[in-house]
Amino acid sequence: MAAPDRRAETSETNRTLIIVVAIAAAVVIAIFFYVLMRASSGGGSSEPQLQGAIREGSPQFEENRSKIYLDEPEATEAKRALGDIVMTLTTTVRNLTGKTLNGLEVRAAVVDYEGKPVKQRNVVVIPIRQPELAPNKTMQVNVTLDGMKDTDARANIKMEVAAFKFKE
Repeated sequence: MAAPDRRAETSETNRTLIIVVAIAAAVVIAIFFYVLMRASSGGGSSEPQLQGAIREGSPQFEENRSKIYLDEPEATEAKRALGDIVMTLTTTVRNLTGKTLNGLEVRAAVVDYEGKPVKQRNVVVIPIRQPELAPNKTMQVNVTLDGMKDTDARANIKMEVAAFKFKE
């Protein structure tokens, strides 16, 4: 008679252990997804800026902006497991200035029907992704925008030159 009691006790202990482990695993997974959601929402991290660059408002900027040509951007869209939408905007940059660019910052945006940004991001592509862009050369630029919802009005995409520097 002692043997059946021991089996029942062992079975109950194993069942309790399995339940405790399952609850602990669920808590760890929930914390992991919470951290991922907070990180993807862009909670206050600032984008790097091109230091000492020629920016909008400068006479040099207006003079050379049309010579740093960006092709019409294209976008791909994907839904992540976290429930948000990620868009990758792609364009080709053409340096028609006659000078070597050693700094380039590009602004990418998804805009609504009124032209207001739903999501936007500035990305330093030269010198981070490529050291420089020689005259009459091209480079591919990809910018990823994440954290959009299904309810966001994503009417159009824009990519433009935000800042640049010439090699001295």
